[in-house]
Amino acid sequence: MPELPEVETTRRGIEPFALGRKIVRLAVHEPRLRWPVAKKLAHEVRGLRIRAVGRRAKYLLLELDTGTLILHLGMSGSLCVVPATTPRRAHDHVDIVLDSGQTLRFNDPRRFGSLHYTRGVVAEHPLLAKLAPEPFDASFNADYLCRISRKRRVAVKLLLMNSQLVVGVGNIYASEALFRAGIRPKRQARSITRAEAVRLVGAVRTVLRAAIRAGGTTLRDYVDVDGAPGYFSQKLFVYERDGQACRVCATAIRHFNQGQRSSYYCPTCQK
Repeated sequence: MPELPEVETTRRGIEPFALGRKIVRLAVHEPRLRWPVAKKLAHEVRGLRIRAVGRRAKYLLLELDTGTLILHLGMSGSLCVVPATTPRRAHDHVDIVLDSGQTLRFNDPRRFGSLHYTRGVVAEHPLLAKLAPEPFDASFNADYLCRISRKRRVAVKLLLMNSQLVVGVGNIYASEALFRAGIRPKRQARSITRAEAVRLVGAVRTVLRAAIRAGGTTLRDYVDVDGAPGYFSQKLFVYERDGQACRVCATAIRHFNQGQRSSYYCPTCQK
């Protein structure tokens, strides 16, 4: 599933092609996404210019003259830049045709992505209004992490993945951050010390920055804006390395199921 680094990689990839361009046409080939694409959307955005290309959590935000397009890649989606004349492939559901002759093409095999348009304040849209701080925001710090974890018996990994507490830290990156911080994923959140919270905040940011530089993580079907895979999977310390030697201490990495997700850790490096 595309997580924050994959979405940020996509944002950076499309920005040079989209910024300042006018939407000539929006073609919805398959409206049955996670939520049906509004029938009036194509008419509403035609002729509008893209003023900014942003991101909030896992949502891409195309700021237009009089509103904002909100795009979520879902579990298997990608947004690529192609010439408008490029033949459609299977699962190419939406084309945002630009006045440059290029198209922002949304492909989503599982159709769990979504596309919305709002004329209001985008931060107040129902999909965004209750989102927590970004992991790179100054407000996401050790004091904040200690405060939200003090009375929580929930496992620390599940706390990191709770988008109402911090956004964008999905399963892969939570596992990797906990390894770098030396904390086992099963630990109760309330047991984390302030020193560990400092390490964990730093580890989350380090892992996400490294993943963004590598173009994201390709484990199954994620590709970036050019159709190329991300390469952070080659740098993973624990995720999907069950039974393999830890890259730090050579102990075998262990695996267990946690919150209907796979978790991985090193029993020596993580306490």
